[in-house]
Amino acid sequence: MGLLSEGKPLTWEETRKYVELVKRTGALQFLANYNRLKDRPRDELKWGDEIEYTLVAVDDDKKRTQLHLIGPDILQGLQVPETEDPDNHSTKWRPEYASYMIEGTPGAVPYGGSAHHLNVVEANMTVRRKQLQEALKGTTTVPLCITAFPRIGCPSFTLPAYPLSPLPPASRSLFFPDEAVWSGHPRFITLTRNIRERRGEKVAMNVPIFKDTNTPSPFVEKFPTDIDGTGSVRAKPDHVYLDCMGFGMGCSCLQVTFQACDLPEARLLYDQLAVICPIMLSISAATPVVRGYLTDMDCRWNIVSGSVDDRTEEERGLKPLSESQFAIPTSRYDTIDCYISSHEYNDIPILCDPKIFQTLRDGGVDELLARHVAHLFIRDPVSLFEEKIHQNIEDDVDHFENIQSTNWQTMRFKPPPLNSTIGWRVEFRPLEVQLTDFENAAFVVFVVLLTRAILSFKLNILIPISKMQENMTRAQKRDAVRSEKFYFRKSVVPDDDKDDNEGAEPKGSHDHEYTEMSVDTIINGKDEFPGLIPLVRMYVNSIEMDVDTRCSVMQYLRLISKRASGELMTGARWIRHFLTSHPLYKQDSVVTEEMNYDLVKRMMEISEGTVPCLELTGKLLPKSVDN
Repeated sequence: MGLLSEGKPLTWEETRKYVELVKRTGALQFLANYNRLKDRPRDELKWGDEIEYTLVAVDDDKKRTQLHLIGPDILQGLQVPETEDPDNHSTKWRPEYASYMIEGTPGAVPYGGSAHHLNVVEANMTVRRKQLQEALKGTTTVPLCITAFPRIGCPSFTLPAYPLSPLPPASRSLFFPDEAVWSGHPRFITLTRNIRERRGEKVAMNVPIFKDTNTPSPFVEKFPTDIDGTGSVRAKPDHVYLDCMGFGMGCSCLQVTFQACDLPEARLLYDQLAVICPIMLSISAATPVVRGYLTDMDCRWNIVSGSVDDRTEEERGLKPLSESQFAIPTSRYDTIDCYISSHEYNDIPILCDPKIFQTLRDGGVDELLARHVAHLFIRDPVSLFEEKIHQNIEDDVDHFENIQSTNWQTMRFKPPPLNSTIGWRVEFRPLEVQLTDFENAAFVVFVVLLTRAILSFKLNILIPISKMQENMTRAQKRDAVRSEKFYFRKSVVPDDDKDDNEGAEPKGSHDHEYTEMSVDTIINGKDEFPGLIPLVRMYVNSIEMDVDTRCSVMQYLRLISKRASGELMTGARWIRHFLTSHPLYKQDSVVTEEMNYDLVKRMMEISEGTVPCLELTGKLLPKSVDN
């Protein structure tokens, strides 16, 4: 969701006057907070998940489904329990980018270190789903946990539908109306407009189309509303063209946030989990269709990355630097670019704002963390409110959070909020949301337990940053979980004979430390490599855990294990199979309105548990039942 400041939003032309002020103040705010809390005493483990729900209207008579722009209308009602009793409520509800989305999290008290909490995650997700269903009573709309609506951007994909001629003023999109952006807070439409204006043109994403037997070759589209012809120029042959922020930020995901015991532990978890991000993205893959076409990709990540790419032509390296300060190799939505607990595997140049870096170093921040923060600050603020321009350094953090919250990376390192009992945290961000509460709980619980195994067994999963970034590219390919190999460390258990190099400068090649492995090997193990699931099971067996919780945990681990081995389908593979097997499919890569209707209806049945889906979850029994 990000920072939701209140006030009058500024245009990009107004915002750019204050860019340096925001950056300088934001860096000093971080520095003040860091020096105040860097030695914060040991905190206990706390954690929680975030699910972004998609609100889909179903018309059985017309066999049509649309994204219902009803989120702002139901949010206030969903928030009543939290408003009436801030210290005792089971769920929290927040806005998301689009009016057909809404974010739900656990309530007032986060989960903690008790093993029993692992067994309430799924139940709380079910409560959230039921609360949404109750809020939507009287409509034909259902909440679904889907990463991307397959026909987003197709004619009349929203309810109500809006014309796209003339083009929407904020996005200028050929496909996505401004009215679909969340209407209850100006942050979202401001981001949409300012990202486009800062870039100097519309964003452009081209997703390779899935070439079936009857798919035109080359596949080239014509766009009726493309009055100035820019769409035709930017659309690549054999690709599905997308042209605004809504195609990316209008996707939903599953995220997990952890409170570490202290600052060093937060930094360690940030690094170690970053290596896991591509692996978990491939296992959770659920986005094989965009704008009504089957594509050759299975994940949302690059779409979202392109949708918020505000870099100018100079920053993208298309023109020599003149007005811009940096040539920036990536979008502000991407993988992490540097580890923050050790220099050893940072094998790519780390671009950072030199003034910010020096300010932080002079203020006592170590080089690694100073470089990380200064790297965030190569980005400009793209959403600023008139009332928030001038801020206090000691008592505000909004300018820091402005920059921090619009650097959307696979992991996020989160300092403690001001005047709060909350400690240093890390956020795990790559997961695609799954259809059922059982699946989503399984992914959350696995990641939580993996952090415990990493800390308890002192595992080292680090590989060179460049290899981790290559893994992220591979993870998004069609059926990557079965067909791709990923760079991974040959040995993740500690070597007692090796000197501790933590914090050391690079000492040469690490090529001998990693190799290419299948997801099956990484997760389940093979030969001398133990596998992450067996290591997590070893941790589970080392702690006290009641029988019911152990039964649930073992089922969750089986799901992840079988997804990794290919025995169970990923969401993307299941969707692709459903559509290509549909009687109306013409082997032309097109997902028609009626095909989409049938897909959504089946998703509803699976989500609500009225129809089992053995391809996705197998015969795994309900929680607390041992099979």
